[in-house]
Amino acid sequence: MKEYLAISQIIVAIFLILSILLQKRGGGLGAAFGGGGGGFYATRRGLEKKIFWLTIIFGIIFVVLALLNLIL
Repeated sequence: MKEYLAISQIIVAIFLILSILLQKRGGGLGAAFGGGGGGFYATRRGLEKKIFWLTIIFGIIFVVLALLNLIL
């Protein structure tokens, strides 16, 4: 059981790292791939919003798996 927790925590950690790297500070997802990024704040829409929420979900799952790994 403990091996499955460790393997799943590694997989979630990889997805968490990827979702964090897809976000760009100070700009939108379009600016990360060469789009012109203005100096104004815009709300997250579409894919940016989904990546943001996926990052939060992966972070919560990672913490829960770490606590389970500690308890068991």
